[in-house]
Amino acid sequence: MPIREGKYILAIDLGTSGPKVGLVSVDGEIVASEFEETPLLLLPNGGAEQRPDDWWAAITKATRKVIGQNAVPLDDIVALSCTSQYSSTVAVGRNGRPLMNAINWMDTRGARYVQQITGGPIKIEGYGIDKLWTWVRLTGGIPTRSGKDSIAHILYLKHEQPEIYRETRKFVEPKDYINLRLTGKFAATYDSINLHWLTDNRNIANIVYDDRLLKMAGVDRDKLPDLKHATDILGPLTPEAAAELGLPASVPVVAGTTDAQSAAIGSGAVKDYEAHLYLGTSSWISCYVPFKKTDIVHNMASLPSAIPGRYYVANEQECAGMCLTFLRDNLVYPADELAVGARPAEAYKLFDRIAEHTPAGSEGLIFTPWLYGERTPIEDHSVRGGFFNLSLKSKRESLVRAVFEGVAYNARWLLDCTEQFVNRQFESLNMIGGGAKSDIWCQIHADVLNRIIRQVKDPLQANTRGAAFVASAALGYATFADISARVEIANTYHPNPANRKVYDDLFKEFLNIYQSNKKIYARLNRR
Repeated sequence: MPIREGKYILAIDLGTSGPKVGLVSVDGEIVASEFEETPLLLLPNGGAEQRPDDWWAAITKATRKVIGQNAVPLDDIVALSCTSQYSSTVAVGRNGRPLMNAINWMDTRGARYVQQITGGPIKIEGYGIDKLWTWVRLTGGIPTRSGKDSIAHILYLKHEQPEIYRETRKFVEPKDYINLRLTGKFAATYDSINLHWLTDNRNIANIVYDDRLLKMAGVDRDKLPDLKHATDILGPLTPEAAAELGLPASVPVVAGTTDAQSAAIGSGAVKDYEAHLYLGTSSWISCYVPFKKTDIVHNMASLPSAIPGRYYVANEQECAGMCLTFLRDNLVYPADELAVGARPAEAYKLFDRIAEHTPAGSEGLIFTPWLYGERTPIEDHSVRGGFFNLSLKSKRESLVRAVFEGVAYNARWLLDCTEQFVNRQFESLNMIGGGAKSDIWCQIHADVLNRIIRQVKDPLQANTRGAAFVASAALGYATFADISARVEIANTYHPNPANRKVYDDLFKEFLNIYQSNKKIYARLNRR
């Protein structure tokens, strides 16, 4: 590989499945990238955890691989910037090391404690009216009753593992934990602290912890990190971190942002009301807006973003690409007594080919993608996935395409709520994430959503690119207004008029499935 000239950012994207580490030019060109996998530990009673030491080991390994490609001189690496999974919690002790596994964004064990602090004698959507008013007025939202927000993780530890709570010096998000390992400094950013619901967000230029919210939640302020802008410089690498990564100790570390934020920036949709659709393990539709607003019914709010002085619409559906992984590992190629041979390495490409030649609508078969409950547009931890309308005529190819379509139906549900929130229709959506590598999935989304889908080039690297753009802006190599012109669109997908009626009809039934069965789900999954 020839040595390139210019200035570059080492960008770390710590996802649920593991970190991607890339070398990205200050203009957003990715010149080298490596990925290392880390395990997710699913536990009884809604527990989901990961080991922070696994994250750090994977990051150091991937970084050394990237540097080993010799794509750029080390002296041309001008900053390090991290983005990560969101709404996850690391309890860090006084020695700067984790006291236990990190609590993952899928974890619901703190649900009962969130419900206690947000309840009341007179309720709306399960929230006490007085508490709802205070939280929404100050933050723009309120802790979700599902228990998946960071505040719920902290409350779970306070009530069920009090020794951990007592010994914790700071509770931090994964991105902020990695920054601690890099610089030795505790800090959170205005966006990474959002789902603690403990900050006054009314003045977008001056976001601070609020004493009323801390008292209502019962959380000690001294256990929370100080707040920074995403574009602030935390400091240089520690000598220890530099040695482990193979970088000069002089490289500055930018405070960085969370995955939803870096995805928005890396998608190129950075103007107000320009939307992007992320399709990875989970999925979301999001855009920047010039106002603070809350939709309690659909669990949506505009919250502080990584771009200083800007709000963005926050929402998420829990399972998207994970549904294809479930299909691959549990239904089509399970490692059990019925398995015939090894699972093909290109299983997802096979799914693409099958979906391409299967008729739209999967012969009336509907898949619901709620494999781990749902966050938005409905907050319901008990709802579950399934195939509806199976018959003796149903074939495996219909099940495969139905999974692609079911994720898109949920995206349409979210799209309708997002467009209502911003009071306008999106003409197009920039699509990113691993799922956006699939041409057929892009086309299915265009057909189901009835919107133009713009497939971003290298969609799997959108978060890495976004993290690099944050550093590029922090160091003055670019402005956020420059970004849309620097993000290339690979393909554009227009809705197919021939599929409009079938998808409109099936989407209506998709919504009916939830409404007709939500009480059954609640009874079956009561805990």
